[in-house]
Amino acid sequence: MRMQGFDLDTILINFNGKTTSDNWTIRNAVEGVQIFGGIGSGKTSGSGRLFALKYLKAGFGGLVLTAKPDEKKLWEDYCRLTGRLGDMVVIEPGGKNNFNFLEYESKNSSPGMSITGNIVHVLKTVLKASEEKQGGKSDDMFWENSTDLLMHNLVDLCKLAYGALRIKDLYEIAQSLPKTENELLDPKLADRPYQKAIRIANKKVKEKLDEWERKFDLQELSKMEKEGTSSGRAMEDIPELHLLSQIEDFFHIYIPMSEKTRSIIDFSFVGFLSRFMHEPVYSLFSNKISNIEPEDCLRGAIIVLNLPVKSYGKVGRDAQIMFKYIWQRAMERRDPKYGQRPVFLWADESQNFLHEHDADYQATARSSRICTVYISQNLPNYYANMGGEKSEYRVKSFLGTLNTKIFHANADIETNTYSSTLIGEAEYERKSIGATAGVNNISGSQTSSTHTEKIVRPEVFVKLKTGGSNNDGVIEAYIHRPGAPFSTGDNHLKTKFNQSDLKL
Repeated sequence: MRMQGFDLDTILINFNGKTTSDNWTIRNAVEGVQIFGGIGSGKTSGSGRLFALKYLKAGFGGLVLTAKPDEKKLWEDYCRLTGRLGDMVVIEPGGKNNFNFLEYESKNSSPGMSITGNIVHVLKTVLKASEEKQGGKSDDMFWENSTDLLMHNLVDLCKLAYGALRIKDLYEIAQSLPKTENELLDPKLADRPYQKAIRIANKKVKEKLDEWERKFDLQELSKMEKEGTSSGRAMEDIPELHLLSQIEDFFHIYIPMSEKTRSIIDFSFVGFLSRFMHEPVYSLFSNKISNIEPEDCLRGAIIVLNLPVKSYGKVGRDAQIMFKYIWQRAMERRDPKYGQRPVFLWADESQNFLHEHDADYQATARSSRICTVYISQNLPNYYANMGGEKSEYRVKSFLGTLNTKIFHANADIETNTYSSTLIGEAEYERKSIGATAGVNNISGSQTSSTHTEKIVRPEVFVKLKTGGSNNDGVIEAYIHRPGAPFSTGDNHLKTKFNQSDLKL
């Protein structure tokens, strides 16, 4: 799509059709949106559809994560309605598009982080998100640190031995790690992937060492040997020698560890890598040269990851979290300037795609012009999928970074209580009239008092209209945004979406 100017004050939606106070702009969009609604509430066909069409019509690029099999078709319809079908890029099994994440991360290290650190950071984020969703050991620092060390040394060994990183090599080396020192030294096992990688790495480092020694004459070498400085000098001058020494030191400690401890760490990482070794993920994200990249969204691409969680389970979820996290960091690396194209991150059933860095990312998304739209049924969905200690506080902290919230019909008590509490309370005057009967007359009196009540009580959300023929296609919801009151003078507004005219 042709590049165009983007003013943050550009109006995307007017929610009440009355005054400018009811305008909702690109500035609001980059502050994030959270949509809640029960099953059949109209959250996808109502507010979700409206935001999607407005973002596309305005020329945003974006990334769409999928939980349900019909979402690709839904976004094809959206793109067709807005003239953006040519910008839609689908990553799916049997498709023509692929993204090699190790190749990409090897070329796009984050500032201040090595290639190894960059790749381990991505792997760790996806692995931890997966463990949290299973209620795993995410809060135990021993296991986390041990897995980090294993990942770092495996990645460094692959780079040192083969000069490049492939999931296949990482997986095979991790799977073939010797269980004992005897296995490590057994000549019959010399061709196993780990021993082979160590042997190739030693050969390459030996060549570097021979080349280094040729820089000195025999007298200088002899002097360094006598002074005992030869080894230290070589370590300083040959980074590969220092790296190999660290790798070998780690595995000399790791290999003899107790079987129970080793098996937990090995199984955690090898099991995770195995998901990227099987189709369709292997062909899409691990084996081929990339023909798309996250930065395509900055040029207007709409990337749809058609690996719905309902169809592909953990594999589809892990692959999408991986791409999402790489995409988030890529979007944040750009230098934000006036008129730069906004991009959106879209996730229906968003609880499936959370990771530990989401709150930090969302806190800076505004300056990078990233418009997050997360759609979920209720708060317990988030609690269950974020996992770990203090999940409730972590979820609510994260939700605090999404400024605009829309509440559709819901039967979940906790979500409705949260919605009601967020909208707030107001003081009301209560009048009471009393009468006193005397012998000859009756006197009356009036008193008043103030009390506070919820502006919108929790049970109100149960009664909101949900569209369909029973409601003439009308969907109701409450929208809440901080800092900018609507025409009612409040920070919340009851609004309607009509399914029959939600086009543009």
